[in-house]
Amino acid sequence: MRFSGSGLASHARGRSLWRLATWGLAALALAAAPQAAAPQAAAAQAVVDARGPQPAPHAPGRPYAARGLPDRIVLVAGADPAREMAVSWRTDVNQPKAELDLVEMANAPNFGLRVRRVGGTSTRVLSENGEAIHHRARLSGLKPATTYGYRVKGADGWSEWHQFRTAAASRAPFRFLYFGDTQNSILSIGALAWRRALLQAGDPAFIVHAGDLVASREELVHDDEWGEWAAAGGWALAALPQIAAAGNHEYVDVTLPDGRESRRLGAHWALTLPFPGNGAPGVETTTGVIDWQGVRFIILDGTSAIDLGTLEVQTRWLEAELSRPGADWTVVVMHQPVFTCARPDDTPRIGEAWRPLFERYRVDLVLQGHDHCYHRLTDPRGRAAGSKARAQGGAQGPVYLISVTGSKMYGLSQRALAQADRVAEDTRLFQIVDVSPGRMAVRAHLATGELYDAFDLVRGRDGRNRLVEPVRDLPAMRRCTGATHDLNADSLNADSLPCTVRRR
Repeated sequence: MRFSGSGLASHARGRSLWRLATWGLAALALAAAPQAAAPQAAAAQAVVDARGPQPAPHAPGRPYAARGLPDRIVLVAGADPAREMAVSWRTDVNQPKAELDLVEMANAPNFGLRVRRVGGTSTRVLSENGEAIHHRARLSGLKPATTYGYRVKGADGWSEWHQFRTAAASRAPFRFLYFGDTQNSILSIGALAWRRALLQAGDPAFIVHAGDLVASREELVHDDEWGEWAAAGGWALAALPQIAAAGNHEYVDVTLPDGRESRRLGAHWALTLPFPGNGAPGVETTTGVIDWQGVRFIILDGTSAIDLGTLEVQTRWLEAELSRPGADWTVVVMHQPVFTCARPDDTPRIGEAWRPLFERYRVDLVLQGHDHCYHRLTDPRGRAAGSKARAQGGAQGPVYLISVTGSKMYGLSQRALAQADRVAEDTRLFQIVDVSPGRMAVRAHLATGELYDAFDLVRGRDGRNRLVEPVRDLPAMRRCTGATHDLNADSLNADSLPCTVRRR
């Protein structure tokens, strides 16, 4: 039996599983802590086992073993991204120490003369590709609205230079990208939407991922999946800060000593995405808050909430963050959706605990994944009720979005067809979001670039949002047709190809 990401668990069992997860994260942190004076024998024991529990094939050619030059370089937003960032990268075992060169960029080619060396933490990791060292460095004391360059060291030399720009210290317009689940066929198919998005967005400030970055199952060995994820984004992962929610597929299934099944956060998550550390107590590795130029991004972990007993602690923390002043807009990033588009039922425990807070504190946008379809919901009462309320000038509560970037697809439920304003199935998408004073403009694009959905949230003088749909000539709803919604010739998608969706 596997958890679905929306199953119920008893409170007592949940608390015990939460403790198990906390101890596991503590062990990872201990392994990652610097051991400057430790003997070599002790260092050799501090190895994190990142191998997956299920047998799976390698990528063709086995391209993802660590080598003498650094790879998997990822930039992660800090809590105050005007002044702090974090970087993770990987080397072979011949580079035991984290070394990063940081410089405020200049246009002359000898900008490196002003470099300063930054250290960090290093963790020896055993994966299906053998042993490697994963490094992490926190960059603090940065200047707002400033371009920096950095490079990282491997045993055979330095990486190329990467550059990033910190957030402004004050409110200012910006653009970001939002990706739903990539998860499957990451490099062969998921990367297509990523790269089209990067070209089309022009100069996004950062990228938001709504969970299930990888599959962590039997498609590929775990280390190869994370290798594909890094290859899909390439230099962009090193140049644009990443903001990510953990999905159920970032967790692996484990069997407890007493025979019960549970979940454990896969080791690659914390190694790749060093969170700011300001999240819910005990869940800091997968929750956090980031303020970017007047927008507060709150990251939640639905899998831990449902299956590991952290719903209560996350809910308390969420309310504290929502009630804290200082932001013009609030965006929640989470994996399991409050209102589903592919499943017979919504996510009850999350909806009961978090939806009232979203409404009470006027959350503007909730970015989700998990259901492998597109779904824009503005009124839980249904599309007709939402349209009528807008025509009468009614205020808009949270807009709930679900999207998908990778190859795995689920079919739309009948409820979603009547409830949501705009849906799609068997369709890969990306979203570009522009934030400016008094307006948040969301554009959903098909993976090939065509506009599929468009809406603006416009802030009124009363402090409430009104939703405007500025584009009338949008493509027809993308749905599969035919008697079945499986891989059969009698069911075709909007591209006149056999429908690939699965029914939940």
